[in-house]
Amino acid sequence: MATVALTPTSLGIAGILLMTIVTIETGGYYLTKVASRAVALTDFQKAFARAGHAHAGVFVILSLVALPYADAAGAHGVSGWFARTAIPIAAILMPAGFFFSSMGRGRTKPNALVALIWVGALFLAAGALTLGILVLAAA
Repeated sequence: MATVALTPTSLGIAGILLMTIVTIETGGYYLTKVASRAVALTDFQKAFARAGHAHAGVFVILSLVALPYADAAGAHGVSGWFARTAIPIAAILMPAGFFFSSMGRGRTKPNALVALIWVGALFLAAGALTLGILVLAAA
């Protein structure tokens, strides 16, 4: 199996992604306060807080995993940029949709910002497809 050194672009993205883990940890701390009932939320808000936190963590990890594949495939240009950044963009948009659409005292259903979840899902799908196609083309 060949080893691939990360490109400077991927290294920069990886550095930013690694630093975001601190914000995900902060969200985990907030969820411990929710679980201990120190923060009063509706059942809907609890569910969306958990979903937002989980999506953030999983997509940051997926973003880090995708970078070496983009480099191994020799991804460059617009498709290379998109293959490296679309999943991290989803890691921002989808959790933001969960968090922002459930903000407000006593909220029991999402507001219009729930659309961010679906925009993030489009970025996730498009980024994964782009990277998958690039990896298959390089095989």
